[in-house]
Amino acid sequence: MAYTVILHVSGETSIAGEIEELPKPADTIIMVSNPRQKDGKDLHYIDNNVTKVIWPLAKISFIEILEGTEEEKIIGFVRE
Repeated sequence: MAYTVILHVSGETSIAGEIEELPKPADTIIMVSNPRQKDGKDLHYIDNNVTKVIWPLAKISFIEILEGTEEEKIIGFVRE
């Protein structure tokens, strides 16, 4: 299952992308597919043809994990 994440890289703008699995405590890198800015624009320092990028976790301040669309369910209350 792929996770959509936002990486907060030290000294850079936030990066959105997808990862296959969450990093484990012993990991030193993170591989991100379809890297882009949070608003969907291309990153100026990555070539347009790149589909995956590997970042060292030492450069990452923190990672936000976004809910997937398949996980979203609308639950409403019905009064009878």
